Amino acid sequence: MLVPFSELPGDARIWIYQSNRPFTHEEAAAVKAACEAFLSGWTAHGNDLHAGVDMPYNRFIIFGLDAQQGGASGCSIDSSVRFIQSLEAQYNVDLLDKMNVTYKQGPHVAHKTLIDFKKMAKDRSVSANTVVFNNLVTTKAEYENYWEVPASESWHEQFMK
Repeated sequence: MLVPFSELPGDARIWIYQSNRPFTHEEAAAVKAACEAFLSGWTAHGNDLHAGVDMPYNRFIIFGLDAQQGGASGCSIDSSVRFIQSLEAQYNVDLLDKMNVTYKQGPHVAHKTLIDFKKMAKDRSVSANTVVFNNLVTTKAEYENYWEVPASESWHEQFMK
């Protein structure tokens, strides 16, 4: 059952999928509509899941699930991954590769491989103050407070030494 992302509780479980490129405005609208259609019918063991989607910067797809209303099962998580894979194929984007880093360069959002980001840190092209997207957050409250943070406040800190 689709619910507005903003209405999900702070302890809602989230999944973050970062794109290797920004979606165009047209693509973003179509992707969001597809996500909403998927979440409208998302179930676990025949029970509706109360879920919403957020798409910040036209670069991330974030699913939120109100686990108090019913948790995701292995099968329902698998179906969401298959859905994300279908978006990857349809829009020729990479959404599932966790070996990439997305960060801010001034007002712009940049995306690099982990290897390139490590090299940039070594070369001091990025610093502990560089705003990164910590996609390891697992709840909506963490997403709202600790997702977009200086590298020194996330797992990226290890590269700044």
